[in-house]
Amino acid sequence: MSFPSATRIGGSAFNHQQSGDAEAEYDRLRDLARQEHSKRQHCSAESQKAYARGDGGAAHDLSQEAKSHGQKADDYNRQASEFIFRENNAVGRVDSDTIDLHGQFVEEAEEILEQRIKYAKSTGQNHLHVIVGKGNHSVNHVQKIKPRVEQICQEQGLQYHTEHNEGRIYINLTGGAAVPPAGYGQPQQYDQSHHGKPQYQTAYPLGNQQGQQQQGYPAQQQGYQQNQQQQQGTQEMDYEEEIKKNLPKVIRFLKKNCCTVM
Repeated sequence: MSFPSATRIGGSAFNHQQSGDAEAEYDRLRDLARQEHSKRQHCSAESQKAYARGDGGAAHDLSQEAKSHGQKADDYNRQASEFIFRENNAVGRVDSDTIDLHGQFVEEAEEILEQRIKYAKSTGQNHLHVIVGKGNHSVNHVQKIKPRVEQICQEQGLQYHTEHNEGRIYINLTGGAAVPPAGYGQPQQYDQSHHGKPQYQTAYPLGNQQGQQQQGYPAQQQGYQQNQQQQQGTQEMDYEEEIKKNLPKVIRFLKKNCCTVM
């Protein structure tokens, strides 16, 4: 499922001074995803019209086209999510015990954080800093990522503490009280030595993505793609079932009203 209107953190997707090319690439990918989502909606609407006039063949073809556009939208959003993650979590921009979710849609942020927590636990890390943003540029200044992060912590029985500026959360991965270490929350100086250059190595191993080292962290991409495949399979079944269920009714209605069915 694509998330064309989902909320992302902050007014900027970046946590640092970025090049115009990097920002343009991120915006390009999100815009392409929105375009594909719009095409998917159009094809779905046309498919419904085909059902109504009893044209099962056209309805099926349009439903397949809608699914194709949905897949493309998901692919573009995945690329945007991975691109901004690499930019914001590159070595020198965040510490190895920190994850920055700027630029992510809520569902993307949830997937990334869950995988990051698994990795941290598997490598013996006892805490994690999560940058969630303050929602300054969200509608009505309502934070979207922070509540989802808190929900994940609650579901996993993890204690957490919100920093005083409400833009970052400290999570205790051991199950104990969330007591941030001394100096936590102090302003960080990000390394700008790679400003304008593509970032491929993150502050922790992201996984089997192109241009990165093959390391042990179960990639966000792998889990994301598995979820998308499951969702696409469900969508395909829904389309086919809808055709089977509605087409006979439409044909009977047309016959009853003396219409000629070609």
